[in-house]
Amino acid sequence: MNFSLYFLSKNLLKIVCFSLVLMFSCSIKAQTKENPALLRKQISSSANTTQKIALLLRLSNYYITKKGELKADLDSAAILNRQAKALNVKSGDPLSAGKLIFLEAKIDKERGSKNIAFSRMKEALSYFEKHQFKEQAGEAYNELSYMYDNNPEYFDTKIKLKEKALELFKNSGSKLNQAGVLKDLGELYYIKENSDKALGLLKQSLSVYQSVKFRELQSVYNLISQVEIQKADYEEALRYGLLAEKTAESVNDYSLQMCSIYSNIGMVYYYLRKNDDAMKYWEKSLATAKKNKDNTYIRTVANNISTMLIRQKKFKQAITMIQEYRERYPIVDKDFEMSENYILFSTYTILKKFNEAEAYYKKLVTYYGENAEKNNQQASLLRSFVFYHYQTRNFDKMYREARLFDSIAKNNGNDMLRSENHLMWFKADSIQGKYLDAIQHYQLYKKLSDSVFNGEKSKQINSLKIQFETEQKDKNIQLLTHKAKLQDIKIANDTFIRYVFIGSILALILFAALLYNRSRLKSNANKNLELKRKQIDEQNEQLKKLLSEKEWLLKEIHHRVKNNLQIVISLLNTQSAYLDNEDALMAIQNSQHRMHAMSLIHQKLYQSDNLSMIDMSWYIYELITYIKECYSSDRKINFTVDTDKVFLDVAQAVPMGLIVNEAVNNTVKYAFPDDQKGEVSVSFKNTGDHLCELIISDNGVGLPEDFNIEETESLGMNLMRGLTDQLDGTFNLENKGGLKVTITFRKNTEITPSN
Repeated sequence: MNFSLYFLSKNLLKIVCFSLVLMFSCSIKAQTKENPALLRKQISSSANTTQKIALLLRLSNYYITKKGELKADLDSAAILNRQAKALNVKSGDPLSAGKLIFLEAKIDKERGSKNIAFSRMKEALSYFEKHQFKEQAGEAYNELSYMYDNNPEYFDTKIKLKEKALELFKNSGSKLNQAGVLKDLGELYYIKENSDKALGLLKQSLSVYQSVKFRELQSVYNLISQVEIQKADYEEALRYGLLAEKTAESVNDYSLQMCSIYSNIGMVYYYLRKNDDAMKYWEKSLATAKKNKDNTYIRTVANNISTMLIRQKKFKQAITMIQEYRERYPIVDKDFEMSENYILFSTYTILKKFNEAEAYYKKLVTYYGENAEKNNQQASLLRSFVFYHYQTRNFDKMYREARLFDSIAKNNGNDMLRSENHLMWFKADSIQGKYLDAIQHYQLYKKLSDSVFNGEKSKQINSLKIQFETEQKDKNIQLLTHKAKLQDIKIANDTFIRYVFIGSILALILFAALLYNRSRLKSNANKNLELKRKQIDEQNEQLKKLLSEKEWLLKEIHHRVKNNLQIVISLLNTQSAYLDNEDALMAIQNSQHRMHAMSLIHQKLYQSDNLSMIDMSWYIYELITYIKECYSSDRKINFTVDTDKVFLDVAQAVPMGLIVNEAVNNTVKYAFPDDQKGEVSVSFKNTGDHLCELIISDNGVGLPEDFNIEETESLGMNLMRGLTDQLDGTFNLENKGGLKVTITFRKNTEITPSN
């Protein structure tokens, strides 16, 4: 029914839009952009008392404005305030003393101690005014305005406080604060439906922000767009809404602010009857609200979407959506709940589901009163009540509500609403057989609707009347020239049509030629691209074959090197069978161990897919296992291996393996004489920044006290030092409670492990 659709599209969306603005203004705190870790570091290192107090106040303000209002944050802010207060007793700085009172008031406000917060904020304001601190006094006035609820009865008080703050900010030259207060004032006047005043203030705010090159203007653009919606200038509303979206994206703002922007653009498209665009933006707004996990925003946007579903006569979907979102995203806000009850009540009334409608009617009456006196919603609610009583045939209540509604609409001068009311009155009288009363109400309906029509069309009718009188005076002249004019018009039309026809043919020929040329160029380009693609594919196949052959050859080389080393080891083993000299046998055994250390590297390379890098954790484990097996199983030596998964190339893996071989062999041979028990620890770690550290330690007898590494003739020790130099590393010995060998070097990074 037209009545209900008008009610939902005009009144309900207005309520939902205003609730979004109020919610946004009270839920978004100005988060201070500070680095708390850096501030704490500066506080601990600062020797200047005044500077330290200022840093403590900045950190305290950070915790006060931090999102979430956690008790721990407020406790931190209070502790920092007390520390600053103790320091300020010594310094006696008057400005810091006032700021301390100001921040204490903000902490009380965030804790919910409203009366204490009011008292302390007024104390701070009095202090700032007494000491002529204009900017700080402006901040106190502005903060005091936020302490009043977003209830219409406090709007005038909030406006007066902000106007005082604005004057002080102008006198102190604080541009950013000026712009912020101008924006807040514009928002308040917008909610009061004084759109001209709101627009002027918001454009002043925009100008001041731009003068200081402030980039984050999305909230100002968004508010201007909402005011333009209020003025029904949807072209300007859309322009500023899209500016808000573009600005928010440029500064990566995807907070709840972006949710409001998307919702607002969707509202513009709703009024422009562009349903698809409206739904697209409302869905983006809903997704943003869900990402920010804000139930109030989620429910608000969901209500907008439900009104679109009602416009599309998808009543069941609209009802389901509201009910599901109530259950999934609970909030505690009675006014908000009533706005949703308002939608459900009207929708069930349209569907003539009177049992369901009655339940919501009772809730609305309980909250707003039977005559809907509360919260400035009387006209809208009464209108819906009249329609409900008419549909349920409760004519006594309908007449009572209709009389009250007619009185309100008459006082507001809204003849259109009065005419619709009397039309419904006429229908109710007709149903009951009150034909005389019905005639009277129908006459009033016609009179009021004609009055609306006459009021809207009076200028047009007057213009037509003057035109008619002029035409009557010139009638004779027009009759004499009529035929000539018709002939001229016919000739002009024929000429115009001929030129249009010729021009159209030429345009079609040109368009066809362009299409043909474009098609030919596209075909040639596709052929060239296809040829190049085939060439690239062939080259890729050749490269794959070459790479496969290279990998096979490298594996074969490593395999052969490993086999050759094994052959040499076997030859040395055979040779040792013919020797009786203990020193010679020991030299051959040492050579075998060194060759096995190198052989393991080549074995790992041909067994793995990675032909350039060695996993040293595997390698060290295998090498230690081999060394243990080479000595008698009766040796009571326990090995502990602790390695990270570090990859080295062959150039570093070989000297590294030889060092491990030498160090461990020396330890096994000399650290534990007479078959003593002992512990040997091998550790290889990645210590960061591409640095590696090898530690081989034991709890054996250690080196002699007169040992000098520079004068030693030990082959093993000199070999380890030489190999360490080859790694560009550092070699260190620690002879305490055993021997500890530490080697540190930087890992090559030109090649990284592919596996």
